[in-house]
Parts: sequence; C-alpha cells; structure tokens
Amino acid sequence: MTGEITNMGKIAVIGSGSWATALAKLLLRNCDRIGWFVHRQDRIDDFLRDGHNPGYLTDVAFDTSRIEFTADINTACENADTLLFVVPSPYFKGTVDNITTNISDKNIVSAVKGIVPGTNMIVSDFMESKFGCRRENMLVIGGPCHAEEVALERLSYLTIGCMDSAKAESFAAKLNGPKLRTIISEDVNGIEYAAVLKNVYAIMAGILSGMKAGDNFLAMMVSNAIREMQRFVNAVSPMPDRDICRSAYLGDLLVTAYSRFSRNHNFGSMIGKGYSVKAAMMEMDMVAEGYFGTDCIYRINAGGPKVEMPILECVYRILYQGRNPRKAVEALAPSFS
Repeated sequence: MTGEITNMGKIAVIGSGSWATALAKLLLRNCDRIGWFVHRQDRIDDFLRDGHNPGYLTDVAFDTSRIEFTADINTACENADTLLFVVPSPYFKGTVDNITTNISDKNIVSAVKGIVPGTNMIVSDFMESKFGCRRENMLVIGGPCHAEEVALERLSYLTIGCMDSAKAESFAAKLNGPKLRTIISEDVNGIEYAAVLKNVYAIMAGILSGMKAGDNFLAMMVSNAIREMQRFVNAVSPMPDRDICRSAYLGDLLVTAYSRFSRNHNFGSMIGKGYSVKAAMMEMDMVAEGYFGTDCIYRINAGGPKVEMPILECVYRILYQGRNPRKAVEALAPSFS
C-alpha cells in the first residue's frame, strides 16, 4: 500500500440518504474535496442548484464546489482511494453489483449497519468475498449516532473499527470535530453484528411502546437484549476482551431502542398499535432495516451457533409468521431474568 492510501487518500461517499449526508458534512470539515455517488442525476442537479441534499437533511448546507458528484458508481470508485458505503442494507447488494472496476486495493468503510439480504453476510465479509477486498483495509462505523443529531451539531460519538488501528485513527481524524468524537476499536465483525441486532431489538422496543407495556417491562427487555446480543456476537465472532457495555454495542442499542429518530422503533410502535406488518412498512418513509435483519440473524443462528435468542425469535414470529404481538410478548415475558 502507498502512504497516500494508508492515510485514506481521496474519499468517496457511496449513498445519498440522511446518514450519508451527515457523514459527508463531517468529512468536508477535514477534507479539501470528496467524491459523492448519488444514483440519480436529477438529484445531483438539484443538489448543485440549491446547495443541499434535495431529499434528506435539507437544512444542511454544502459548499458544492468541493464535491465531485457522479451518478456513475464506477467513476466514484476509480477516482477514490477510500470508499465510504452508506447505503441502506436492503439496497446495498443492488448498488455494489454495478461495480465493475477493481476495488480490491481500496479502503472500504461501511456505515451500512445491516446485513446484506440474500447472502446473510455482514458487509465486510461480503466485500471480501465479492471483490477480494483485504481485511486490513476494512473499516466500520458504529456507535450511538443518529444522522439528525449529527446534522443539528449535538455532541455525538462514533466508533471506528479496523484491524489496523493506525488506519482507524487516520479515518477518525477525517470525522473528528467540535461536536463529534471518535473511539477506536479492532472489533470490526462484532460492531457489524451488533449494529444489525440493535435494530431488531429496537423493533421490539417499539412494539412494547405501541402496546403501552410500560417503562418497567421495556427496561427488562433492553437489559435482556444486551445479554442476548453478547451471546450471539461472542458465538459468531469470538474476541476475548470485548466489552458489550461499550458505546458501539450497548450505546447503539439504547439510542435505537429509545430515540424518536429511530426508524426501527417507530416501525415496531405501529405494529404494537395494531398495524399489520405490511401497513407499517407502507407507512414508513424510510427503510426499517431491522425488518430484514431479523430474518437474516434468525437464519444465521438457526444454521450455525444456535444460541438462546428469545427476543429475536419473538420479533421473527411477529414479523414473519403473523403472530399476534400481544400474545407473542406474553409468551416472551417468562424468559426474562
């Protein structure tokens, strides 16, 4: 690797939703220029005309003279050393399937927080398998950090995971700012799996909220959920010194389970209020990734570690087997400790 790429080089953002927009704004505090793949040319035209993303976080202004927009993902990949993927997991595979240029030597940063549907693989495993990307060049962004609060410049913390701590530090320096702090970790896989699971548990939290089950029971669910997360993550990606109470795991779970910005919580809340799964999905204006994550983790666990996961199984029965939420929760309650 050249020194330039070790230091992240030129960064391209792949994706144009709210989280992509927030991260692009952070990067432009510390980078002279960035590339940005937006899949629709008309959105790029609107962005250039108005100086803000036309679809997400429209109050966030950009100096577009410092952004190299493209609607061609291969152009974005060819012109960058570091590719920051910020695409909702249900659309991730469809997006990267269009990449035909060689990206095996690029730095790959995932802010996806989801599993690749149809493969049941976390993003780092998928990118290694499909494109030959090297593990030491894989980074992941985790932690309790809603895009909306980053855009409002509220104090937030992100965890940057990478096997190469120097590379993690280098990318962290591109995000750090007065209201954004970063934490370094080597637990790439653990952070990725935890990011999927916290969405599942946020749906459960929303279901309980919609049912008006009460704060006492919700607290019991969350405390059991973090132990369930620990069992699964330790089984699929063992790491002796992993502390599940750190912000990349517990912190991300808490903010997703409780925040009004949480799409997964809001999705679950509608189901708890009596919406069908289909109706709740139609009502959402953004993707609730926990819906897809529930099926993926359920299948991974059934086919491999088979650890005890009563909360995941409860959510799976509600979302995929049509179980009545109230009856499913009543059956779940005795498993809590």
